[in-house]
Amino acid sequence: MTEPLFVIPLWADLLAVGLGGIQGALFASGFRGRARLDLLGVAIIGTMIGMGGGIIRDILLGLAPATLQNNWYLVTAVGASLVGMLLAGIFDRLNKVIVMLDAVVIGMFGAFGTAKAIANGIPLIPAIFIGACAAVGGSVIRDIAMGLPVAIMHVGSLYAVAAVVGNAALAVSYALGLPIVAAAILGIVLTTIIRVLAVVFDLSLPEQRRLNRRRVALETREIPVISAGDIPAAADLGHTGAIILPDDITRPREDD
Repeated sequence: MTEPLFVIPLWADLLAVGLGGIQGALFASGFRGRARLDLLGVAIIGTMIGMGGGIIRDILLGLAPATLQNNWYLVTAVGASLVGMLLAGIFDRLNKVIVMLDAVVIGMFGAFGTAKAIANGIPLIPAIFIGACAAVGGSVIRDIAMGLPVAIMHVGSLYAVAAVVGNAALAVSYALGLPIVAAAILGIVLTTIIRVLAVVFDLSLPEQRRLNRRRVALETREIPVISAGDIPAAADLGHTGAIILPDDITRPREDD
């Protein structure tokens, strides 16, 4: 290989891991599904988000996972997870900050994965795929561990789409002669913008909206849910806090 190997700066990699740990801990702390998570559970989920993407990236590249070759990765992921959990109450009131944080995390993991793949001689299209896997991989692992529907994460906000578009911009700009570091920055910025705009304007794919209804139903499964057609029978529930949903949500569909 004539091109020097792309090396992600340690501070940048740790920053991505730390932001991912905080984001994962915030998600786990606010979980209201079948079971609540204790301190250890939140730390594990945060660590999955912080380190999962990098591990998947390096496995696909046939390399030893960088996150397991240095003590600081695990320390950073666990520490950031605990900070995210302890400050969850504050962050809950800063929704815009959380959205931006989440967008930057997927942008960084996606760009680092794509850039590292290109520098290791991977063709552009597979490199984009590896970057996308790195961007959403931690979230996929998280949802599997928590027993949630895996919807290529954050259903309703074009999560994976933003990563793919940003990674593609990185690959194309590099192919056109832009230095790989500058191309990576471009990829991060573009992914972040798309992700934030998707959340602000509630952009989603039809299938994502349907999966989102399933996700909400799962997280509220301990609360009685009845359809609008069964309202007369609802009187028997008294004041149990039952949720009445439209028939098209509660009734099974042929394509489910």
